[in-house]
Amino acid sequence: MINRVYLKNLISFSEVELELEKGLVVLSGPSGAGKSLFMNSILSTFGYGTAEATLCEVLVTKPSRLVHEAFDFEDELTVRSIKKEKTRYSIDGQNISKKALNQLFSPFVQFLSVRDKSGFSSKDLLTLIDNNLIAKDKTFKKLLKEYKSRYEKYKVKLSQLEKIKADEAKLVELIEFTEFEIDKIESINPQVGEDEELLKVKHQLSRIDKVNDALESANGIFSFEESVSEVYRLLDKDDSIFSDMMNQLRADFEDIESLSDELAEVDIEAVLDRLEKISALKNRYGSIEEALAYVAEKKKELAGYKNIEQDKSMLESFLTMELTELTILAKKISLTRKKSAIALEKVLKGYLSELKLPALKFLFSTVSLNENGEDEIEVILDGSRANTLSGGEFNRVRLALMVVALSGVKEGGVLILDEIDANVSGDESIAIANMISKLSEVYQIFAISHQAHLASKANQHLLIEKSKGVSRVTLLDKNGQIDEIARIIGGEKPNEEALSFAKKLLN
Repeated sequence: MINRVYLKNLISFSEVELELEKGLVVLSGPSGAGKSLFMNSILSTFGYGTAEATLCEVLVTKPSRLVHEAFDFEDELTVRSIKKEKTRYSIDGQNISKKALNQLFSPFVQFLSVRDKSGFSSKDLLTLIDNNLIAKDKTFKKLLKEYKSRYEKYKVKLSQLEKIKADEAKLVELIEFTEFEIDKIESINPQVGEDEELLKVKHQLSRIDKVNDALESANGIFSFEESVSEVYRLLDKDDSIFSDMMNQLRADFEDIESLSDELAEVDIEAVLDRLEKISALKNRYGSIEEALAYVAEKKKELAGYKNIEQDKSMLESFLTMELTELTILAKKISLTRKKSAIALEKVLKGYLSELKLPALKFLFSTVSLNENGEDEIEVILDGSRANTLSGGEFNRVRLALMVVALSGVKEGGVLILDEIDANVSGDESIAIANMISKLSEVYQIFAISHQAHLASKANQHLLIEKSKGVSRVTLLDKNGQIDEIARIIGGEKPNEEALSFAKKLLN
C-alpha cells in the first residue's frame, strides 16, 4: 500500500504532503480542480504516463512478491520521480529506468478507468477461475502445477525437435563442411610453438651466407695465436685468460660450422611453405592452440550430427507420449474449471443483479494445448460479448468479477479508479459503491468520484479544490465529509435536505 505521498510543483499544485491509510481513499471536488492531475502524478511515479511534478515521492509498503536481482528491498520503499531537463526515477535512492519501474510495479499497482477495456481476455478469465479453485481445492492446485511444469518441459523438447528438423535438411552439407574443416587443419598437423621455431630457422637461413663469409675471415685469428702466447711467455705473464678465450672462440666457431652444415641440408622452400600454412591457420583461428581447440569442438559437433537421427527418434517418441499425458491432464483441468465456472455464475448473478445487469455466462471453447491447458474462455452477458458492452456495463461487470475473485487474492496491492462510477443511475451508483467497498477490504483503492454513495464509503476522503489558479488537497474530517457529500448532492450551495442526506449516508 501507499503510506505517504509528497508532491512539489505539480502545475497548479505548489506542494502536497499526505499520510495515507488502508482501504478506500476517495478524491472529490469541483471539475477542473486537479483530481486527475493529482492521481496521474502518483501513477507516473510507478512508470505510468508522463511525470508532471518537479518532485513526486511515494512511500510504499513492499509487496511480499516484489523481487528484483538488482535491488535489495527494505520493508518500506521510497519511489521517487524528479523532473528537470528530463525525468529520472529511483527506488530507495537507486536509479531505475521508467520501463523497468513499470514492469516491477505493474502487478501491484493497477489503473482502471471508464475508458479502459482490459481484464476480459481469456487469460484473465482463466486466471480468475483458477485462483478461485486454488484457494479452495488443493487437488486442483497440484493438478495445475503438474500440468504447467510438464508443459514447459514439453515446449523445450518440442523446440529441440523443431531445431533438429530444421537442421536435418542441411545435415549432409553440415557434415561435409565440418569434415572438410577438420581435415584441413589435421592435414597441416600444427604443433604448439612450431611457428616460432620455423621463424627462427627462416631468420638463420637468411643470414647464413653472411655468417659463413665472416667466419672464414675470422678464422685467420688462430694463425696469430702462437705468436701472442710467445709474447706472454717472454714477458713472464700469465696467458691463461688469452688461452681460455681462444679455446672458447674455437668452440663457438665449431658450433657455427655445425649449424651451417645443418642449415645447408634444410629445404628453404619447404620451410617457407610450412610457414605460409601455419600463418594461414593463425590468421583464421588466432593461434595454433585455438585452431587445435576448434578441431576438438568440431569433432564433438560431428559426433552430434551423426547422432541426430537417434535423437530425433527419441524426441518424437517422448513428445507423442507426453502430448497424450498433457491432453489427459488438460481435460481434467477443463472439467474442473467448467464446474467452478457454473458455481461462479451463480455467485456473480447476485452481484450483477445488484448492479442492474443480467446474468453472465462463461463460454468455453477448446483450442490447441498451451500453457493454460486446452481452454479458451469469454463472457456472454445477455447474448452480448464483452467487446460489445457499453463502457458503464463493461466496468460494472469487471467490478463484479473482481469482487468474486477476492477469495483467491491474499495481497491485492493498489487499485486506482478514475471516475469508474461516472454516468450511472442512483441504484447503480449504490451498487458500484458497495462493490468498491468490498474490494477495499483487500486492495488500497484510490477513486476519483462525483457520486455521494462512494464518497460515503471512504476510509479517507480527500477534497481537491482550486482557487485563483492554485490547487490544494485537504484531508476531510467527518464534518468536512458531510459538507462535501452535501455539495456533491446539492451543488455549491447545498440545502438542509442535502446536508441531512449526507449525514444519513455517513451514519
